[in-house]
Amino acid sequence: MKKLPIGIQDFSELRRGGYLYVDKTEHIHTLVTGGKYYFLSRPRRFGKSLLVSTMKELFSGNRKLFKGLWIEDKWNWDKTNPIIHIPFARLDYKTKGLSGELQAYLGEIATSYGIELSPDSLKNQFEELISRLSEKEGQVVLLIDEDDKPIIDYLGPDIKQAQENQQVLKNFYSVIKDSDAQLRMVFITGVSKFSKVSIFSDLNNLNDLTLHPRYAGMLGYSQEELESNFEQHIEAFQKRLKKSRTEVLQLIKNWYNGYSWDGETFVYNSFSTLLLFDTLHFSNFWFKTATPTFLIDLVQQKQAYDFDGEKVGQVFFDSFYIERDLPLGTLLFQTGYLTIKNYDPVSRLYTLGYPNMEVRESFLEYLLSAFSKLKPGFGSVKVFRLQQALEKENLEDLKDVLNELLHNLPYQLYDKKEKAFHLVVHVLFDYLGVNVHSEVNTSRGRLDAVVELDDKVYCIEFKVDESAEKALRQILERGYLDKYRSTGKKLIALGINFDTEKREVEEVSSLCEEA
Repeated sequence: MKKLPIGIQDFSELRRGGYLYVDKTEHIHTLVTGGKYYFLSRPRRFGKSLLVSTMKELFSGNRKLFKGLWIEDKWNWDKTNPIIHIPFARLDYKTKGLSGELQAYLGEIATSYGIELSPDSLKNQFEELISRLSEKEGQVVLLIDEDDKPIIDYLGPDIKQAQENQQVLKNFYSVIKDSDAQLRMVFITGVSKFSKVSIFSDLNNLNDLTLHPRYAGMLGYSQEELESNFEQHIEAFQKRLKKSRTEVLQLIKNWYNGYSWDGETFVYNSFSTLLLFDTLHFSNFWFKTATPTFLIDLVQQKQAYDFDGEKVGQVFFDSFYIERDLPLGTLLFQTGYLTIKNYDPVSRLYTLGYPNMEVRESFLEYLLSAFSKLKPGFGSVKVFRLQQALEKENLEDLKDVLNELLHNLPYQLYDKKEKAFHLVVHVLFDYLGVNVHSEVNTSRGRLDAVVELDDKVYCIEFKVDESAEKALRQILERGYLDKYRSTGKKLIALGINFDTEKREVEEVSSLCEEA
């Protein structure tokens, strides 16, 4: 078995060290021979840095690193280009300031090519480096990795620093367009798509590959790539789980596949996949690496909780301004917590959802913790108790579980009384993994929630400071159960009343119809 390249982002180190490499060079060839100015947005830990490093070695003419790969006999190795590679994740801008650190880094690149830059502004030094490199070595390849990190690191309480860094980058990137004749290619990666006006200024010829179907599989692993490159690891996992190959592949797919940027091509998160085969057990590897605090804070602030299955238009994915109200849904998509599950070319609408079990389970755990002050990890205990209560139709246990959470609701959530209760109930049931829908439209009204189990359907109506019986009557009078009679399952009308003074479920009533 080849070694797994966990955490290795340098192509040279990966190839020289004999690590496993999933060949993406056909995608790279298509990209570098088909255009000049590119931007690609992908979530963290998706292989962006390795992709940039691979391009760097390609334009440097290091043919021996590409031995046996698709591109080996399809590239002119005698033609090389000087390279300006700026990996923002490695720059110490937090200590030294973004402008000063960039100037120092450009100086290092200049020195490596035998060039001395004149002491001047960041913008002028960048312009000088491109110009002099081009004169000396030929057209320059500009590779910028994680260009938005100096902004993302300061979103939230430090928004002023994010805005200052934004202005530095805007000024820095303004050099690129006027250097067109001196550039062979520009490739920029990031997590978020901030407004081109606010960062890339006049660089309006930047080709955004984020939703481009041709490059939907350039990062991450396809099903075919997983099975062809990790066969021995899959066999080892089979032995560990004592399951068939088909069963193991389905489990791996449920946990780590599901990311898509066109609704047709679905890929595995490479970081989680590598750690799975290293540890031979399922875990929330990607989610553990760093969930931005500002994102959870934004979810709390907006009291948002129902993301799965939302339909959006093209404008949803467009870049945004950090000076304005941050768009939660767009941020969740760009950072990898939501993905495209389907695209309808007729309506031109995209359906969003959690990519897989890893993201869904982890994110809902964080939401439950955020809204009910539970410590992360304790949500799963509540979920198990809820599952038992629903399966056994034990309404007292159901009431107890809900109240344990509701008693810990932050006070500010009570500004919107019913929503506060509904929010906790939805997140809890969604975390359970059942088919839960909030505010379901029927021909005679809108039902608060529907929960489908294997053998039964719960139609739930919430009331605040009224009565569970009133909620139950509403379900029956408006025929909310009718929509689900064709399922052949047991139907349970469930009325729940919340007492805002006591901050708890005061009463639960139900009525059952056997299948």
